Amino acid sequence: MRLSVKGKYALYAMHYLALHAGKGTQPLRAIAKTGIPDPYLEQILGSLRRAGLLKTSRGVLGGYELSKDPALITVGDIIEATEGPVSFSDCLSEQAPCHKSGSCAARAVWERLTGGINDILNGITLADMLTQSALTDGE
Repeated sequence: MRLSVKGKYALYAMHYLALHAGKGTQPLRAIAKTGIPDPYLEQILGSLRRAGLLKTSRGVLGGYELSKDPALITVGDIIEATEGPVSFSDCLSEQAPCHKSGSCAARAVWERLTGGINDILNGITLADMLTQSALTDGE
């Protein structure tokens, strides 16, 4: 499993917005200074808005801002909004479970790995990213 550029860019954009939380909406061009190409950024921000993580406003003073406190938005929320659910194997999908899923020893491994990664992603908030020490305490 590898995180795509879309997920990475979404995390960069959300970190930028967390840094500016409470300071009003941030224009697209300001967020783009994090190194995200404008057309791609609009698509990513649209996904984050549809997931309820961002608020937008139009007009001269328009832009984007977090819809909730940075402590209430997890990395898992961001990744799921842009990449979809994190899973190590298609056999864990509810839509298309494998025909061997009831008796497969490997499935338990994929479930455990997926659960562990999701626990980590959902255990890191944007507020944690703002205080880097919170990310290294577990090491």
